[in-house]
Amino acid sequence: MRFLLDLLVILTFLPCLKGGKSFVIEPKSWDYRGHEIGYEVSRRALTTTTASTLNETRVSFDESDRNQEPIVLLNGFGVGSFHQHRLKKFLHDHDGNGRVVYGVDYLGQGRSWPRDCDDGRSENERGLRYSAEMWVDQIIKFIEEVVLLKQDGVADNGPARVHIVGNSVGGHLAAHIANRRPDLVASICLLNPTPVWGLNLPGWSGHLPAPAVPRAIGRYLFDQIRDLNTIEKYLENAYARTEAFGEKLMHQIRGCTLGTGGHAAFASILWSPPLKVSDELTGNFQDCLARVQCDVLLVFGKDDPWCKPAFAKKMLQALEKREPNKVHRYIELENCGHCPNHEAPQAVARIVRSWVDATDRSEDHLRLLDSEKEVVSEPWGDVVMSERKESDIQLNWLDRLAVTFV
Repeated sequence: MRFLLDLLVILTFLPCLKGGKSFVIEPKSWDYRGHEIGYEVSRRALTTTTASTLNETRVSFDESDRNQEPIVLLNGFGVGSFHQHRLKKFLHDHDGNGRVVYGVDYLGQGRSWPRDCDDGRSENERGLRYSAEMWVDQIIKFIEEVVLLKQDGVADNGPARVHIVGNSVGGHLAAHIANRRPDLVASICLLNPTPVWGLNLPGWSGHLPAPAVPRAIGRYLFDQIRDLNTIEKYLENAYARTEAFGEKLMHQIRGCTLGTGGHAAFASILWSPPLKVSDELTGNFQDCLARVQCDVLLVFGKDDPWCKPAFAKKMLQALEKREPNKVHRYIELENCGHCPNHEAPQAVARIVRSWVDATDRSEDHLRLLDSEKEVVSEPWGDVVMSERKESDIQLNWLDRLAVTFV
């Protein structure tokens, strides 16, 4: 199964060399606490020479990209870095400063799994808890050891910080990482971030192996959600336009679940606790945002049925509690749902490039859009972008009810 997942990633190599600016996605792996983590590095290619086989392809890179602060893309739940490939294409397809872009799969997702999984009972799985706490720790170490090549806390003659772009739970994690390690993070861009994560169900800590009841519940629910029909129904709700996804994405998501560790991982996720804002404060996501020191960009697909602009309003209210010199901005995308990185990649890339390239991201110095309502044509239809204030977001009674619970 691992071979098939790796092959699926490798097959993205050749298409990336066609049309627009050439770039290459390199699938790699890294060791995190004895577990094999799948990640990708994408860079602009200056020249390519392709012989008869993939192994004979030779690529030269623009080494100046490494002088810029890199971008780290964090996925939503249940997918791998393949869900970022559309966005990567447009992040690289421009004439300005290039950046190295990283994508990483959380342990228990995508291509990142303990070695020799056995439904939570193997030695490599024993004691694991697939919590947001573990994922935050994993990503921090990934940034330090892989992205910034830090040795003893000092970057290896390169940038000292990164820009994090996270979708859904990836946005949730990004804010907590920025809060805990402001020394590593230059800015964060949150794409429809989920405001809650971690059910903390009673009766078990989430550490593997699972007791009989959580194991049975996790097994049943996991088999339900990985069914192709369920995946299709989920995507139909997550995307504003069903034309924006197809069977390829459905099978990629299904492919992430076919190993021997998924049932146990899902049970552990259900029983794991939410993240704490600090050792002294449990708090919620808004409390975390209020403590973030870097610049924050919120980008919300307006047609998301779950993480709606109503939650963006609450997040903006939290960000306004920060010191006056802290920058936060909000962009809303019409005709876009829960996954702007995949449904509106051109629109998101355009905003992200402007955001990360700026030295002053305040409204007085950085114009993120060229007009009040800017239209970007994606292959499946137009996306309308607009910058809005917290006061512009109007709530109906259902919205007011929903935000009271987070």
